[in-house]
Amino acid sequence: MIKLILGDITKLKVDAIVNAANAELVPGGGVDGAIRRAAGHELSEACERLGGCPTGEARLTLGFHLPARYVIHTAGPVWQGGDQGEAELLRQCYRSCFKQAMEKDIETIAFPCISTGVYGFPKQKAAAIAIKEMHFFENRFSEIIACCHSEEDRRIYLQVLGK
Repeated sequence: MIKLILGDITKLKVDAIVNAANAELVPGGGVDGAIRRAAGHELSEACERLGGCPTGEARLTLGFHLPARYVIHTAGPVWQGGDQGEAELLRQCYRSCFKQAMEKDIETIAFPCISTGVYGFPKQKAAAIAIKEMHFFENRFSEIIACCHSEEDRRIYLQVLGK
């Protein structure tokens, strides 16, 4: 089941939340900054030990002080006009996150809008990729959440979902 919510991903009581991280897994702003603040310094220490996360891949840590047991970190692509493989890299982000989740027998997972902030990926295109990948994996999870931070993002996801 895919569920769409408008809210703060750091407050969700799910098995795992996804962090829109950078490839170096160093503290950033946006979703990453919010997750790190809520999880505590232990999350940054765990990320340091991972040694980075190439674009399109995913890495898993504990959730520490979050309600979520795990954080799955993925480094989304920076939009460069659309002809540099950005769409495929974003698809790989979702697939890599789902793979990490299945390896840990995660049942419930929440995703932010990956790469649509400072990385500049067009929101409509990113939402279409996200929803397609969520549909592909939905029978393997009891709940997949698309957690939108803004009303604009929520409207775009609703459009893509045809609601």
